[in-house]
Amino acid sequence: MTWLITGGAGYIGAHVVRALREAGERTVVYDDLSTGIAERVPEGVRLVEGSTLDSELLHRTLTRHTVTGVIHLAAKKQVGESVEQPLHYYRENVEGLRVLLSAVTEARVPCFLFSSSAAVYGMPSDARNEPLVTEEAPCVPMSPYGETKLAGEWLVRATGKATGMSTASLRYFNVAGAASPELADVGVFNLIPMVFEKLTEGTAPRIFGNDYPTPDGTCVRDFIHVVDLAEAHVATAHRLQAARGTHLTLNIGRGEGVSVREMIERINALTGHDVTPTVTPRRPGDPARVVASAHRAADELGWKARYGVEDMISSAWEGWLRRHPGAGRGL
Repeated sequence: MTWLITGGAGYIGAHVVRALREAGERTVVYDDLSTGIAERVPEGVRLVEGSTLDSELLHRTLTRHTVTGVIHLAAKKQVGESVEQPLHYYRENVEGLRVLLSAVTEARVPCFLFSSSAAVYGMPSDARNEPLVTEEAPCVPMSPYGETKLAGEWLVRATGKATGMSTASLRYFNVAGAASPELADVGVFNLIPMVFEKLTEGTAPRIFGNDYPTPDGTCVRDFIHVVDLAEAHVATAHRLQAARGTHLTLNIGRGEGVSVREMIERINALTGHDVTPTVTPRRPGDPARVVASAHRAADELGWKARYGVEDMISSAWEGWLRRHPGAGRGL
């Protein structure tokens, strides 16, 4: 098999490329480098720089490299930005996917794996009675970003059923950690790097609301190590290869909730800091608790997350120190 990984120079994409290569698969990276980093692409892996809106380049790439499977990670993914720029998000995430699927169908590629998100669920309405979110939970996204991911799932599944292509949509929960410092997340959009940034500045991390119906009043989330996530992609890719005509929709999480306050306390302990967070008002639309049910992924793929929260924090901190050596070492 030869797998084309769109967005393969990004944080998650680079880990997926590494995991596929370790599994003996051939890979080609397709990335516009708007947020991806070319240096993340391993030596010996071809990097094609281009947009998923470029149908001619996509078709040439698929045919020239005899691609037999696509893992589509390229997307715009900032919730707040999507609210401000919905047309841009629909163009990049939905129209870009449509153009890609058209090229994939024309090239008769038999397998397609789509990067989706827990954002498709929106705000689970019964977190107290049903603490784990299953794939059957209603999908009511609360942002244009989440809407584009749900629309993407529909488009991928419909195309698969119409063409016989095997498809899968993986709904990521909160991704963190790194396989090695050079592959660490360079963005400051998720909780762990946001706390790192505050610690580096010598300021207090922020907690948005402490009056939620959770044990300590702060939001509870499911955090998944990026290495586990990458291995879930490999397991899914192999499943699509082995069982043609398969159509999967799977949560990729650990099934364990960690509160925002608890996560900050663990970061303090592991990095050698002792900074008390400040509490600010809730952010609109933040659900109290979103934790995955990972049972279906285990049943369908034989996959289960191996790494815990401490692994995520420590590996992410090593990557942070590589870029911010003045932050100090507490590990």
